[in-house]
Amino acid sequence: MGKVEYLVVLAACVLVTLPLELAGARVYRQPKRLARALLPVAVVFLVWDALAIAGEVWTYAPEFVTGIRAPFSLPLEEILFFVVIPICGVLTYEAVQLTLTGLRRSGKQGVRR
Repeated sequence: MGKVEYLVVLAACVLVTLPLELAGARVYRQPKRLARALLPVAVVFLVWDALAIAGEVWTYAPEFVTGIRAPFSLPLEEILFFVVIPICGVLTYEAVQLTLTGLRRSGKQGVRR
């Protein structure tokens, strides 16, 4: 797989969590809310990465990235990581919340006095 391996893993993360959106998580349907949750954290970590790359604290193995670089030598895959993984996390969180809410409601309805 080589140069696209990182992208394939990120795509798999999206595909695995996509059914959560279809089940009612409503993350993609609220883009402004998602952006407010995602962007501040992504910006902080992308700046962190840019500083670490500039200071030669870390690098990315060229055999596992496409070579497409954004400003400050950030690999495309790293930028996508800070978008995809938080989205998958928010989708999972919302799906768990939805499930727990449904269970609580069904549990309350089942108890009659």
